Amino acid sequence: MRLVAWLLLLPWALASSPVEPARQAAEAWLAGKLSPSLEEVLRASPEEAPGLLERYALFPPPPKGLSLNLDSPRVEGNRVLFPAAVGEEVGEVVVVLEGGEAKRVYFRPQGLSLPGYLLSPLAGWGFLLLSLFWGFLLLQPSPFRAWLLEAFSLLRAHRGLYLFTNLLLYGLFALGSVLAYGMPEMARAVQALFGGALEAIGLEKATGKGILVLAGAIFHWNFGQGLFLTGLLPALLLGIPVLLLNALRYLVFGFALSPALLGAAFLVHLPTLVLELQAYILVTFGGLVLLAKTAGGEGYRKGLRALLLTFYLGALFLLLAAWYEAWEVSALL
Repeated sequence: MRLVAWLLLLPWALASSPVEPARQAAEAWLAGKLSPSLEEVLRASPEEAPGLLERYALFPPPPKGLSLNLDSPRVEGNRVLFPAAVGEEVGEVVVVLEGGEAKRVYFRPQGLSLPGYLLSPLAGWGFLLLSLFWGFLLLQPSPFRAWLLEAFSLLRAHRGLYLFTNLLLYGLFALGSVLAYGMPEMARAVQALFGGALEAIGLEKATGKGILVLAGAIFHWNFGQGLFLTGLLPALLLGIPVLLLNALRYLVFGFALSPALLGAAFLVHLPTLVLELQAYILVTFGGLVLLAKTAGGEGYRKGLRALLLTFYLGALFLLLAAWYEAWEVSALL
């Protein structure tokens, strides 16, 4: 009787399992049936482009040479993950389901994901202790406090250049926000691209781990990818590369994070935007001070110290932004 009951229930169990629709979606995605090519997106008419760009964000084309193991799925809520690899680079293909339908499919290399230790409660408590210790050192006579005061002195000494950097970059963000009112569908597509990038690194896993873990994960990403890799490193090349990079980035950020899309949530998210964008403005300003001091005959070394001071101050702004954004996501949104 048990065998008969199991056989009768088997079709229902297979239908209710997320694995089979996820497997079918992964196969279709691998065969190129779900993803528009970048060439299609670029050649699309203005009417078709937003839809194709959003689909490109949700179903980015599989990398060439991708091998996919459909026999060993792992289910995490509404996500089904299949082991995959491109050559020696291992990772996983993630299928996001809603109502049994695939809403997103993408390949996530292992190296792109947030380190597993960042998602542990211990890491969250460690980040809290680090933040409190940093705050304590800023209130005491210490090198950390001395660097902070020196950084503020630098802003005062070059207030004209600092004001120019703020007006330019915040202004480009505002311009992007205004443009989104005229092209809301395209703005939503660009927003989907950003959402896909954040999901690809696994940041969604941190959202259910509490404020401490989420704050640490946000700081790790913004500091490593934003302030260091796309901030400090290009700023070392006499400031111009980081200025051009952030000019484009702020225009696109404003376009994707406009009140036209966020509505009332924009006001809630505004402190996060001000703090995070200020961090990148600071390192851009530091790169321009490096250029000014080098061109003015003071030497690259003095300019480098100015850049490192702005990098330090930017990290402090990102720390504050991470705590606010984690609270915002967990408690308000």
